[in-house]
Amino acid sequence: MTVRLQQYFHNGVYFITFTCHKWLSLFDITNGYALVYKWFDVLVENGNHIIGYVIMPNHIHAIIAFKQHSQSINTRVGNGKRFIAYGLVDILEQAGNSTVLHLLESGVNNADRKRGKKHQPFIASFDCKECRSPEFLYQKLNYIHANPCRGKWSLADVPENYKHSSANFYSTGQIGIYNHITHFVALNDVDLSKA
Repeated sequence: MTVRLQQYFHNGVYFITFTCHKWLSLFDITNGYALVYKWFDVLVENGNHIIGYVIMPNHIHAIIAFKQHSQSINTRVGNGKRFIAYGLVDILEQAGNSTVLHLLESGVNNADRKRGKKHQPFIASFDCKECRSPEFLYQKLNYIHANPCRGKWSLADVPENYKHSSANFYSTGQIGIYNHITHFVALNDVDLSKA
């Protein structure tokens, strides 16, 4: 899966965004939020840290501290997108949601179709920006936490009340649905350069 800006690094703290095909609200349609949490678990089990996140109905923002690894950050995010995509398609197939499945089929380009790809749940690329300063990281945390309360969404009255987000953890210290969050201050004690 492509990225708008190729990251050749193998460790660091990154702000990542990926979006559903045609901005379809696939996470809401499938109630597939747990798939993202499973991907987060895999990342954490491999020594990475989830610093903050929000799972919106049609896109994901996450700040992830990637530990040094033989795979690039692009590969690890691409693998996560692939895992989540297969899960979303499986849920849609089990529900018999042919309308959404047809939309995802129509998004597959000819080259990918020839290689056997059947569905395009996500926009092929994703955004990936390195958080080089505490200020930038804090700015991105505030941005993602406010996302459910902005514009057309109105998914919560305040960020802390949106359950698919780390906002409540940062505001109150209470663990929400996903309980393996590493507070960004704790990164001072983490060496991401060691495999």
